[in-house]
Amino acid sequence: MLSDPRIQVFVVALAAAAGGLAVRAADMPKQLIAHRGASGYAPEHTRAAYQLAIDQRADYVEQDLAVTRDGVLICLHDDSLERTSNVAEVFPERSTTATGRRGPVKQWLANDFTLDEIRRLDTGRWFDAKFAGQRIVTWQEAIDLIRGKAGLYPELKSPPLYTNRGVDMVKLFVESVKKNGLDRPESLKTTPMIIQSFDELTEARLRDIKSFATGIGPAKALLEAQPDVVKRAQGAGLTVTAYTFRTANAGRFASVRDEMSHYLYTLGIDALFTDNPDQFPRK
Repeated sequence: MLSDPRIQVFVVALAAAAGGLAVRAADMPKQLIAHRGASGYAPEHTRAAYQLAIDQRADYVEQDLAVTRDGVLICLHDDSLERTSNVAEVFPERSTTATGRRGPVKQWLANDFTLDEIRRLDTGRWFDAKFAGQRIVTWQEAIDLIRGKAGLYPELKSPPLYTNRGVDMVKLFVESVKKNGLDRPESLKTTPMIIQSFDELTEARLRDIKSFATGIGPAKALLEAQPDVVKRAQGAGLTVTAYTFRTANAGRFASVRDEMSHYLYTLGIDALFTDNPDQFPRK
């Protein structure tokens, strides 16, 4: 039996280009997904991080998506803005209170701000002073920057949050896909797209997943503890994409490159997320 951890299931709403992750093949090249861009070297989900990921030959660049108050999809991992911007300085009176692990905490939900307001925020200085002046990237800007250079790997963050606020996040996303022609075969040949969702993994669920998804994305710790998950998933025709590999946490390995090599070529996963695309061990 599997231990039933929460894992990521990659739902491919659009057929990816040949050699991509939409259909698994035994001889398929290993795939590199830049986690929030090249986020080990530049502030996550900024133009700097995305461009560096492209320069470092990422096969896909990940986008986490949120929605502004005026209905614009933006690239942001958290529901709120305070961790990766100076929103507390620019809009000190616009916070709301949430319950954190240690009690009440202030947060600035992205959905409480318009795009124009969010454009006023510095999303680079928190990472390093040399990135001061970086601004939020919209989903449309991410498409324009990455298209034809790498694949897109969006995740719709916290759909229940938006549903409870009367925001149809899925509709906004689907409209953007159609508007940009990302669902057209000619686009998918140069810009494959994989859409992430979440599910729970059990033995029965692993079989069911094949009916609506093309792969699973377990945390690397799960695969370390249960390496047979890889062959069992692949035996069901599913790709396996592990997360997240970074230089700051290579575990028992001498380097993150060695760690990635172990998961890719010893355990046999198909792809992985990394903050450090330049360390990806291609063969």
